[in-house]
Amino acid sequence: MNLLEVQNLKVHFPVKHGVFSRVRAHVKAVDDVSFSIAPGETLGLVGESGCGKTTLGRAIVRLVEPTAGSILFEGQDLAHVSGAALRAKRRSLQMIFQDPFSSLNPRMTVEDIIAEPLDIHGLTESKSARAARVADLLKAVGLDAAYAQRYPHEFSGGQRQRIGIARALAVEPKLIVCDEPVSALDVSVQAQIINLLQDLQQQHGIAYLFIAHDLAVVEHISRRVMVMYLGKVVELAEAKEVIRAPKHPYTQALISAVPEVDSDTKRKRIVLPGDVPSPIHPPSGCRFHPRCPIAEKPRCETESPELRELSANHCAACHLAK
Repeated sequence: MNLLEVQNLKVHFPVKHGVFSRVRAHVKAVDDVSFSIAPGETLGLVGESGCGKTTLGRAIVRLVEPTAGSILFEGQDLAHVSGAALRAKRRSLQMIFQDPFSSLNPRMTVEDIIAEPLDIHGLTESKSARAARVADLLKAVGLDAAYAQRYPHEFSGGQRQRIGIARALAVEPKLIVCDEPVSALDVSVQAQIINLLQDLQQQHGIAYLFIAHDLAVVEHISRRVMVMYLGKVVELAEAKEVIRAPKHPYTQALISAVPEVDSDTKRKRIVLPGDVPSPIHPPSGCRFHPRCPIAEKPRCETESPELRELSANHCAACHLAK
């Protein structure tokens, strides 16, 4: 049984204009997305900036409200729960944010930051138990327990991200949405954080939705990779399969931009024309067709491709992919 099943999820944001703030259009940030995550699995999510990756992650933990669709977590639809029921589910569903500085309250000590979810869910019975739990969490992410009384500004970017990870771990979640957790860090620190996340996954059996734009990082940590373009999933397959034999033209362009090290054959660079269209007025048919090097008229301009299985566990949303 899957831990998380997202079915036909849509997140549309209203665009308002005029004195009376009338809704004139909608930003279709996430548009009819479906996927699943098994217990203990890491699903990588990649795509250009503005493709809807972060919005999708935030919708899963209900930091933004879904417009339509379902988010089945352990069989319960999170899209239609609220109040105490949602708060109870959030104990099993946490998030690590991209910017480790802005996601930590500068007025709170590290102990209070990490212990806040413990307080919300009533998981410690005394101040001493609370402090002991925070000390254990700091050690688990590679920080000294003596740091508990310090403030976020006293730490480096990598250390602040470790604090964010400790906060997410505090309630022993089953799934963590990692929203580009290493993109704001130096390369050497990125490797340390990735290794930490993998170690924690092995120890606690946590599942990750790992959002990133760096395909090399995603391939290293993920079992499967999902590629998004303009609010839609265009490819989903095993990580090594996506890198070795991408089926969708957009994924092929992304792969071609990854720098190669110690490779005998030089990969051909695919340069996509134009810019990403506006999610307010996405193209008709296949959303990628205005930039696609193999698009066929009129089919690609008028028919929206379904995400279909092209080979074992390898799906792509392209009329021409084989």
